[in-house]
Amino acid sequence: MAIVEAKHRVPLLSVAPRTLFLGGGTPSMLSPSLLKRLFCGMQEVMNFESMDEVSMEANPATFDEAKAQVFRECGVKRVSLGVQSFSASMLQVLGREHGPEQAAESVRILQRVGMPSINVDLMFSLPGQTMADWQHTLETAIGLEPDHISAYNLTYEEDTAFFDSFQSGAMAQSVELNGEMFYEAKQRLEDAGYVQYETSNYAKPGHESVHNQGYWTGEDYVGLGPSAVSTLGAERSRNIENTEKYLSMVKLFGHAVADRENIGQEERRLERLAMGLRTREGISRDLLDADGVARMRVLIGEGLAEEQGDRMILTKQGASLVDGIAGEIS
Repeated sequence: MAIVEAKHRVPLLSVAPRTLFLGGGTPSMLSPSLLKRLFCGMQEVMNFESMDEVSMEANPATFDEAKAQVFRECGVKRVSLGVQSFSASMLQVLGREHGPEQAAESVRILQRVGMPSINVDLMFSLPGQTMADWQHTLETAIGLEPDHISAYNLTYEEDTAFFDSFQSGAMAQSVELNGEMFYEAKQRLEDAGYVQYETSNYAKPGHESVHNQGYWTGEDYVGLGPSAVSTLGAERSRNIENTEKYLSMVKLFGHAVADRENIGQEERRLERLAMGLRTREGISRDLLDADGVARMRVLIGEGLAEEQGDRMILTKQGASLVDGIAGEIS
């Protein structure tokens, strides 16, 4: 995360952003003085008070109550905690630095400093994870009463140790257990008063992530920092990855864009379709071609989707198969 000296700082947008999200890394690792410097710099070009949401990611092992108070003083309105699990063995599998109690205490700390909205990120289908482990994690999270809970299925990304183990056969996933864990989360979280507004996201009323909703519905966004991606209209750009070169380019040119591409109408349609299917609002029928509408009718007949006016929305059964359904109707 880069900080640009004031004499080189220029307005980044001609319109005021609705949301600000700091993540894709661990901004909570910064010292209180650097956090204040970073946020003060951003507030010179953005009006936090007019924004719908100022959100940041945090790792439970990287802050205490004093630093959490700095989050509040800097204008943060929402913190997303990378807890992942409340099982010591599962945290060890993931290589996390925090333990279950430290994770729980991080939620309580944010509550004590008056953070307006708190999200807890959880993961299921971890290597060796049992249903009992997952139920314990869900119940512990619910008992802490955060405002929002995200429950993600572990995916094996290329160039990771998990992916290499998966490819070699040392790790495996059970489609049946994945589905059972998905439904277990849905049932327990909804019983506790959380509303599922996206496949993996549950919120108490009024605590849905505004930033993520904008991303899912195809709004423009600007990415700041090395490797960050921006999408403005039909153009998508990516910043240079190297931090040192990023700083030099910003100083010289006012930006650090390494490459740009035009997004065609068909690509935009497919992105909106894939993202929209994950939300409780579903997708407009206008996003589907004739074949897509026909295939969606089949899904409705199978109980995987339903039609509400001009919207196509996945049912409880369809939501767990969202990626496959998106590919089928696109």
